[in-house]
Amino acid sequence: MYDGTKFSGFERQPNRRTIEGVLTQKVNTMAKNPVPPIIVYGSGRTDAGVHAIGQVAHFDFPFDLPVDAVYKGLNSMLPLDMEITKVEKVSDQFHARYDVSGKKYVYRMYLGQFQNPFKRNYTGHWKFPVDLEKVNHALKDLIGEHDFSSFVASGSTAKSNVRTIYDASAQLDSAANELKIEFYGNGFLYNMVRIMVGVVAEIGSDMRPEDDIPRLFKVKDRDQARRTMPASGLYLKKVFYEGEDPKHPTKLPKR
Repeated sequence: MYDGTKFSGFERQPNRRTIEGVLTQKVNTMAKNPVPPIIVYGSGRTDAGVHAIGQVAHFDFPFDLPVDAVYKGLNSMLPLDMEITKVEKVSDQFHARYDVSGKKYVYRMYLGQFQNPFKRNYTGHWKFPVDLEKVNHALKDLIGEHDFSSFVASGSTAKSNVRTIYDASAQLDSAANELKIEFYGNGFLYNMVRIMVGVVAEIGSDMRPEDDIPRLFKVKDRDQARRTMPASGLYLKKVFYEGEDPKHPTKLPKR
């Protein structure tokens, strides 16, 4: 898991602090810097400022160490905004990215009139009154296989914008004054979750028609979806692999 606030996303970049970069460095240090170096593969990228509870990565380690030694060794070297929560040995055929069968994301949105300074790095902010029933009604329109061209930011390298949302729902956390929206699907495009959250929030606040999502699917126009919610509210909650979810047991096609 990681707090994405001070990272420039997951993917390694020159002269940038990234999750992949830090993890790769520590893994190679633990292995005494082998040549060629160990490569770390993640289940997918998260953008700058996005957090993860359930990110998954794999690497081929050159020594036969007990998993507990790898777990404790890596955590002793990682910065305080990263933590390895579990280590296990996998088959040589396993791939953290290509064997994924689904992912869950959750978006946390603070509903105060002004952003709480203690939540600014961990929630998005929505100051308008929002109707939870309308939000959940709108989320149902996202479920199924659709062309999400209206919900993908420019810069996406995906070959296809077709994705399947298995489930989407929202709940109000009154104690925290937060709206939490969860999405479960077979894959997500660049900024897709943050754009979907912006659309359903606008529907819940009567800023667009309740049935606007089917229209957005048809027009395939990113500009008509309008806003992208802040990265600070987005969390990668869980990554599924074949056999882990009985409802959707097969892995994703390679895209």
